Amino acid sequence: MRIASSQYHSTMSNILQDNNGKLASLLQQMSSANRLNVPSDDPIASIRLLRLEREEAALGQYRDNITALSTRLSLNESHLDSMSNDMLQVRDLLVWAADGSNTAADLKAMGASLKSLRDSLLYAANTRDQEGRYLFSGTANDQVAIVYADNQPLGSRYAFGGNTESISVVIGHGVSQVSNANLQQLPEMLNQLDTLLARLDEPDLSVPDVGAVVRDTLDKLDAAHQMIGSKIAEQGGAQNIIKMMADNHGNVSLSNQQSAGELGRLDYAEAMISMNTYMLALQASQKAYGKVSQLTLFNVI
Repeated sequence: MRIASSQYHSTMSNILQDNNGKLASLLQQMSSANRLNVPSDDPIASIRLLRLEREEAALGQYRDNITALSTRLSLNESHLDSMSNDMLQVRDLLVWAADGSNTAADLKAMGASLKSLRDSLLYAANTRDQEGRYLFSGTANDQVAIVYADNQPLGSRYAFGGNTESISVVIGHGVSQVSNANLQQLPEMLNQLDTLLARLDEPDLSVPDVGAVVRDTLDKLDAAHQMIGSKIAEQGGAQNIIKMMADNHGNVSLSNQQSAGELGRLDYAEAMISMNTYMLALQASQKAYGKVSQLTLFNVI
């Protein structure tokens, strides 16, 4: 069988180019420490890496959401806890005021402390975050949570200015957590406390007559304090859930990184063997090509 010189040169040129290309690709892999520099290096592994990268991007967003949500919940819980402490102090004063042995002067003295605590509760309820959004207005966080109108009749000067809708934050695939809270029930207690304080400011204060108002205020206070306690428990429960989710995301992310490393990391021992093989093949091809190129028909005559 005869082989034309042009065919032989073309074939050898293709072989040398192929070996050089493989060697260059291998050297690039060794310099980057990545087995997959282009998808064609391993199409199946490349698809798996793309899936892992997509999952890692989603996990990163979930973890960012969890960090922001944890900060918000901690802020909510801190102010709710402060309100709970103020309410306990109000209750201590009301229990003392319900004692029939108090004089009118004693009750008036209690009134000053109750006013201070009422103002503290109102301030905490209308707390805003660093961006100026109200914490306890539901989704209407641009509206003040508890509105005070001194032009309204006594007992109805405090009103809820927000709404009861929820803001959900996605913290996992198909998992979300409420980030906001509202204090819709608080104005009722503040209005009752305001009514009591107005009675305590009366010049002709009658101790027996104010007892019923004190007991009504205690009832409203206990209901409001129970509401605050429930919200604190909700915030704490939410913190536990998002901590568990953050731990799960961390474990999944670590597993993804290990899998990505196994798929994309270059095995240097195997790469060195391949490089030596390509180098030997390239050298042998070049020597053979050089020898054969020098042959003529006269060599076999």
